[in-house]
Amino acid sequence: MADTAAVASPPAADPTTGPVRCARDAVPADLWDKQVGLLMRDYPYDSVMAARVLGQGYAYLLTAMNHRGEGLGLAPSKLVDIGVHTVILDTVAYAVLCEKFNDGQFLHHVPKVDMKNDGSVVKTAHIVAADGWEVDLPLWTDAADCGPCHPGNDSH
Repeated sequence: MADTAAVASPPAADPTTGPVRCARDAVPADLWDKQVGLLMRDYPYDSVMAARVLGQGYAYLLTAMNHRGEGLGLAPSKLVDIGVHTVILDTVAYAVLCEKFNDGQFLHHVPKVDMKNDGSVVKTAHIVAADGWEVDLPLWTDAADCGPCHPGNDSH
């Protein structure tokens, strides 16, 4: 009699988007470790929380780059925005990221003063997921007063 034991399937995202991508895999290990360390230095995060915040910051930025010029009004939550700022403030590494993932175009950061509560953060999390990135949903739930970024064609 043949062995009919079940074989585990690899984890996947929604069947329409394929496997989930981890932002950690898009970043050199030494840069990732440095930026996790910066988050731990500047915020009351342990290495696990710092990695979660950083990963979502990268997933957001890589999604914004993928949709450059579409005017989608992408907006991170407050926690995800901390990860975004950690990435973009390391300007040399950020320029390399833009070169690699944004066709050599620098993705500018143009924050607005007023916060908004229009659902754009949750919509953004869905777009990040649809792009195949892993979404750490609890980091996107502080969306009540977020999204102060400019939805221009070449900025986030």
